[in-house]
Amino acid sequence: MKFEWFVARRYFKSNRKDASFLSFIKMMAIGGVAIGAAGLLIALSIVQGFKHVIEDKILGFGTHFTIETYSEMPIFRADTLITYLQSIPDIAQLQPVVYGQGLLQAGQRVEGTFVKGVPADEGDLSDIRNYITDGRYDLTLQQSGRYGMVLGSRLARSLDVQVGSTVAVYTIQGTPSQSNLPEIQQFELTGIYQTGIDRFDDVFVLIPINQARVLFSMTSPAASMIDIRVNDISNIHSVGETLRKRLDFPFYSQSIYQRYSNIFAWINLQAQTIPLVIGVLVIVAAFNLIGTILMMVLERVRDIGILKTVGTSDRKIRNIFLLEGFLVGFIGLSIGVLIAATFNYVQATYQIIPLSEENYYMSTAPVNPRLQDFLIVGAVTISLCIAASWLPAKVAARIDPLQVTNFGK
Repeated sequence: MKFEWFVARRYFKSNRKDASFLSFIKMMAIGGVAIGAAGLLIALSIVQGFKHVIEDKILGFGTHFTIETYSEMPIFRADTLITYLQSIPDIAQLQPVVYGQGLLQAGQRVEGTFVKGVPADEGDLSDIRNYITDGRYDLTLQQSGRYGMVLGSRLARSLDVQVGSTVAVYTIQGTPSQSNLPEIQQFELTGIYQTGIDRFDDVFVLIPINQARVLFSMTSPAASMIDIRVNDISNIHSVGETLRKRLDFPFYSQSIYQRYSNIFAWINLQAQTIPLVIGVLVIVAAFNLIGTILMMVLERVRDIGILKTVGTSDRKIRNIFLLEGFLVGFIGLSIGVLIAATFNYVQATYQIIPLSEENYYMSTAPVNPRLQDFLIVGAVTISLCIAASWLPAKVAARIDPLQVTNFGK
């Protein structure tokens, strides 16, 4: 193979004045491979970034499982059910939750929302503390004599409230009438969170569970649902199977993937389609090599005739032009990888591409480059370049030296 490498490198580096157009075509082929590889790698990094950020937000904000009843009736003995579920392997935490619809009022502004009551001393089982942008996560009794409340940034803007503001919560069971008046409680806003996902930041408020029981006419230990957090996200499927076997009517479990299935479906759709669309660039660029290598063959017809005359085999002739295609693909891929790596670094460091948080759930385009993506794209690109070089290399190997010794005269 040393002979083929030597000739292929000489041909590739050739700067003959009568071959300037061929050199231009060669550079265009390298540029096409570089742009295609860079585009695909950047697309994969951004798609994986979207997937990683949104999954982290959903898995951090929501609990891994909820257990509810098929009817609108609460779980009257939530403490007994929690004790029963604690024996299931891989379950790390459980807690009762009171959940329902209510109205929030601050001054003259009123907004509908979902009210979630959790133990004030423990807090809920999500990572919502990590998304607090103003104030603190504190649902305990405040110096004002009111319990703390945590709500989303969009809801806070709609109510025009800040940390320390007083917010009233109204709930009612059934049809309002003179004999069925709403329950009302006042809370002090202690924290505002922002995840960037509207459905979380716009219609959600956290209050202590004991106050939520009063608002929704429940007595301890009753609860609307039970939240569950597993010890490792990879165990969600196995824990879900166990819960389905252990729980009898009227209880049922729902995983976080089922609860937010539309968002996860949107993420998977992007992850599946965008790389395929961008990958067409690599395929087109690689198969442009057919014309480039054919022109190289035509340029080297007399050389091929001489090589065959001195005893060079068809296999070696074919290998020379296959190596030409490999060199074009390798150099183009190297440039593409460098472009993609530079883009990922610049975007991660300086965040040069902003996004609409309302539409994309984040303020800048995230990047999450993976080594396996670079390896796969590299292997596919080189394979396509070699495959595209096969036809012109085969043409070169079939050239008859007796018919080409006077070629070009």
